[in-house]
Amino acid sequence: MGVGAEDYIDKMLVQKYQEEKVDNHENTESMVDPEKMLEAMNDYASTLRNMMELRQRLNIACYAINARTARYQRSMGRQ
Repeated sequence: MGVGAEDYIDKMLVQKYQEEKVDNHENTESMVDPEKMLEAMNDYASTLRNMMELRQRLNIACYAINARTARYQRSMGRQ
């Protein structure tokens, strides 16, 4: 099964409708203000960046605490 117009009628329909616009964005008004959407996206990105930075600082602090309080013991097999 091929893709595209195979017979005369299909070719004529393709020619007729290739000039039609399906989505005409100039005529439709957006329900969301683009500036508010960009501001919300910026706030979300900023919050995520801050959370990642806090997680990294917490991981560093936990690693330092665990390293400071670790107690090492010699195993019986190694001396």
